[in-house]
Amino acid sequence: MTTRRATLGLIAAAGSLAAPRHALAAWPADRPIEVIVPYPPGGGVDTMARVVLPAVQAKLPGARFLVVNRAGAGGQLGWEVAFGAAPDGYTLAATSVPALVTYPMERQVRYRPLDFTFIANVVDDPGGLFVAANSPLRTLADLVAAAKARPGEISYGSTGIGSDDHLLVIALEDRAGMPPMTHVPFNGMAPLSTALIGGHLQVGAFNMSESLALLRDGRIRSLGQASLTRWSGTPEVPTFREQGQNLISGATRGIVGPPGMPAEITARLTAAFRDAMADAGFVAEANRLGLPLAPRIGDEYRSDVVALERDLRGLWQRRPWRES
Repeated sequence: MTTRRATLGLIAAAGSLAAPRHALAAWPADRPIEVIVPYPPGGGVDTMARVVLPAVQAKLPGARFLVVNRAGAGGQLGWEVAFGAAPDGYTLAATSVPALVTYPMERQVRYRPLDFTFIANVVDDPGGLFVAANSPLRTLADLVAAAKARPGEISYGSTGIGSDDHLLVIALEDRAGMPPMTHVPFNGMAPLSTALIGGHLQVGAFNMSESLALLRDGRIRSLGQASLTRWSGTPEVPTFREQGQNLISGATRGIVGPPGMPAEITARLTAAFRDAMADAGFVAEANRLGLPLAPRIGDEYRSDVVALERDLRGLWQRRPWRES
């Protein structure tokens, strides 16, 4: 579950080839490039976008980026807006994968994930399970035992049905032979963490970078991180593997554009992202904020998403998660 990751798209691409000369002459100086973040402010996707875009702007003379939060349906609404936008370089979107590719498997959406123009992946963030500081649960084994002893009574929150957080819990339940816990989806990290700290949930499933401030303040504890090795940002948190659960899961976060973006504009954007993510100042700031960087550009980014989408379709066939 790690993230390695059309006719309409072809028509859009063909149509855009006639227009980009005019669009490119004006882009991007005449108005800001709007970057849709399909989640509320303060979460991992929002933080990624607000950290990387100033670095990209410095590598793209004349460009001005404007972050617009358009939360709803776990990211779906924002991605639909971006998918239908003109492919002129003025509208981009921040992504969270696997959610971008799982939603079309489980419900009707107005976008096709693999038709987006893939510009750059920025972060690969391990998943984790968390409890309030006063919780009696201290390890994964404690959680497994509690779920088995009280079927359906343990509630956990995630950032949405089909999100990487949700899939992490489903995979743990499947591997550990746990009866399904009660899933409570939230529209972003901020309301989820508030419910966890307030005692309205026993467990929260979210990404390690999103947990840093709360962990450092002692308001929550982590039961484990689903990474191959302990992430440098949370070296005190044992992996699932260390606790006997051979499970790796997380989310990648990056930037995409609408289908059919002209090659000239895409090339300028991918080059700017590549230069920005190699910049020592950006790397230092990302490390200071605890962002697990995993730069992948253009076709490499898309190939990772294609591979993950194929794997998740297999999982969906074996264990549909919509009602989990």
